[in-house]
Amino acid sequence: MTRHSHLDPRAISLLLLCCLLWGINQVAAKAALTEITPLWQAGLRSAVAGLLVWLWSLWRGIRLFERDGSLWGGLLAGALFAAEFACIFVGLQYTSASRMVVFIYLSPFVVALGMPWIAQGEKLSGRQWAGLVLAFGAVAFAFAEGFAAPQGSLQWWGDALGVAAALLWGGTTLAIRATRLGSAPAEKTLLYQLGVSALALCAAAAFAGEALPTQWSPRLLGLFGFQAVIVSFASYLAWFWLIRHYAATRLAVFTLSTPLFGLLAGALLLGEGVSARLVAALVALAAGIVLVSRR
Repeated sequence: MTRHSHLDPRAISLLLLCCLLWGINQVAAKAALTEITPLWQAGLRSAVAGLLVWLWSLWRGIRLFERDGSLWGGLLAGALFAAEFACIFVGLQYTSASRMVVFIYLSPFVVALGMPWIAQGEKLSGRQWAGLVLAFGAVAFAFAEGFAAPQGSLQWWGDALGVAAALLWGGTTLAIRATRLGSAPAEKTLLYQLGVSALALCAAAAFAGEALPTQWSPRLLGLFGFQAVIVSFASYLAWFWLIRHYAATRLAVFTLSTPLFGLLAGALLLGEGVSARLVAALVALAAGIVLVSRR
């Protein structure tokens, strides 16, 4: 298979569409919390998306259940994926979608720090270490704003869960690269994450006593369908197609637009305030990612 070293207009358009959808996703999840509890929302979303991935693979003739040594890696990746989205959906109860999407994008630095332990050829240069320090400072700068929130506010707790989600997302990527899952079909890798997280999150919702909605309004169906079908199924498959056909380092730089889309969507759709501190943190975070991603 030929991998293109440069992004053509088709790839750029598809990549920007994915980043737009990922930015809006946090807004949709927060908006839906008025009608469905966080763990049920996350668990059912994974269940629907997992079913769609299975049907897609069946139609494409992709074998998902052959023994290839990926079981333990898949279970680990699925467990980390479930914990990540538990942190995101619970955290959105306490912090804004705009802030959450910025904290989540600490993940690339977790991968950059952990990858040299997995692949010796991926050690960090001095410039990349500078990028890590800059990004960490940006997140710390944004996080400090949570402590200045009005008395009684738990915004800092929602922010902390966002940081935890980023660590778990990075851990999922490292688990995939470090195990046999890294050589499995992309659909199988995604199905492991969706299947395990669906079971774990729905079980956690039942254990926590969360009430499952008995009535689904058109608004809730729209918000939930967007997350499950458009984001968790379609955009993830599009992303896997992109990383199969184009250079990963060039794709990584374009994902910088996701937090920006998230900030704009939170402000426009939810009326969330965007502080100068948060914008400054986003700019510094973007600069850090560029330093880490560039060769």
